[in-house]
Amino acid sequence: MAKALGISNSYVNMLEKNERSVSVPVLLRLLEAYGVDWREIAEDDSTAALGDLRTVFQDPLFEAHRPDLPQLRALLAHCPDVVQCLLQLHRSYLAATDQILGLSNARESKLRNLQASPEAVVHDFFRNNRNHFPELEDAAAAFWGGREVRSDDVYTALKERLYERLGVTTELVPVARMPESLREYDESRKILRLSEGLDHPNRTFQLVHVTALIEQSELIDTILARLNVVEPAGLNRCRVELANYFAAAVLMPYESFLNEALASKYDFTHLSLRFGVSFEQACHRATTLQRETAKGVPFFFLRIDKAGNVTKRFNSTAFQLAEYGGACPRLDVHSSFRTPGAIVPQFVEMPDGGRFFVFARTVNRPRFTRHTQDKRLAIAMGCGIEHLEAIGYAEEFRQSNPNITEIGINCRICPRANCDQRAHNAMILNAPVDVRRRGPTRYAT
Repeated sequence: MAKALGISNSYVNMLEKNERSVSVPVLLRLLEAYGVDWREIAEDDSTAALGDLRTVFQDPLFEAHRPDLPQLRALLAHCPDVVQCLLQLHRSYLAATDQILGLSNARESKLRNLQASPEAVVHDFFRNNRNHFPELEDAAAAFWGGREVRSDDVYTALKERLYERLGVTTELVPVARMPESLREYDESRKILRLSEGLDHPNRTFQLVHVTALIEQSELIDTILARLNVVEPAGLNRCRVELANYFAAAVLMPYESFLNEALASKYDFTHLSLRFGVSFEQACHRATTLQRETAKGVPFFFLRIDKAGNVTKRFNSTAFQLAEYGGACPRLDVHSSFRTPGAIVPQFVEMPDGGRFFVFARTVNRPRFTRHTQDKRLAIAMGCGIEHLEAIGYAEEFRQSNPNITEIGINCRICPRANCDQRAHNAMILNAPVDVRRRGPTRYAT
């Protein structure tokens, strides 16, 4: 085999033991020498399964006995059914943990069956699809039918398109008429009402969102068919997020947005102005740029309120995001509320050793009256430190020796026993407290 492939005997040995990956030249010689049909390899889903398997074993639960990459490859090669069972078991474990954490924060006395929350369903579904849906990208690219619409004309063009194609009339109504709603679509009368409480970018976004729900309903149904969920709550949340995805793809076309993002080094203030969208919408769109032939920087997106609750999360990285109980208090997204509108950058390290660059900023919610002036949320965007050269927000740091903050996913599952910000005793830490000493917190051993 070594002679046929033009490589050394030792290299063949390492390939057999899954200690080396097969390079493209060796793969081509392998196909030719042994008559292997390339389709058998092209259709292999082992790469995605390996990625899922690596993500599973990054869980702090496996920290003491985490297998290395050759072991994972060997498991995948020799026991693929075991891998699928393990992945399914871990998904069930996460769903159960998710529900338990939710119940621990809830006041309701009636327990529901253990199942993932609608938000967890959305996060997992988008994560499993690498936060990218080619079908929606293609539909969004054909939205204007080759017609070029400038960003300052999009709102008017969308209203005209809704009326001409779908017979839907758009009305902008005072807050007093819709005190508890930002958007209402009267399907029987074909009237779309938008609240004056929405700013211009969000009015435009809502127009495309409703268009997606009407025009792209069959396409969205096709995508949802891949989701193994029958509960209406989870399905409807996914439907809303897929419509949001489509709206973002229309307002921020893939190629032009990616090119502008790379040219500006992901300056999201610039991107929001360039495409006439909000800062949050531009950040969210950046997490979806995962087309195989034209990938952007893989980001995670996290949004929290002032109490620390995670209100939205999307992820195309290996970063582990919390849902219940808020994110780690060491993450500076929490301190961004002290400096509204300013970028707060930070280098962080997860318990598994993964390092990320994170930047956070506050965003405002719609304001209806003088009594709703401080409705801020905070969003955090992060990527692996290997992508620092592409991020302008990291330029001012001494990248050779950055100050790294050790963080976790959530206090209830974080293995950092002596963290001075710990709020709960972690479920995976069961060592008794040493009564003869006082650590940084009452949970320290």
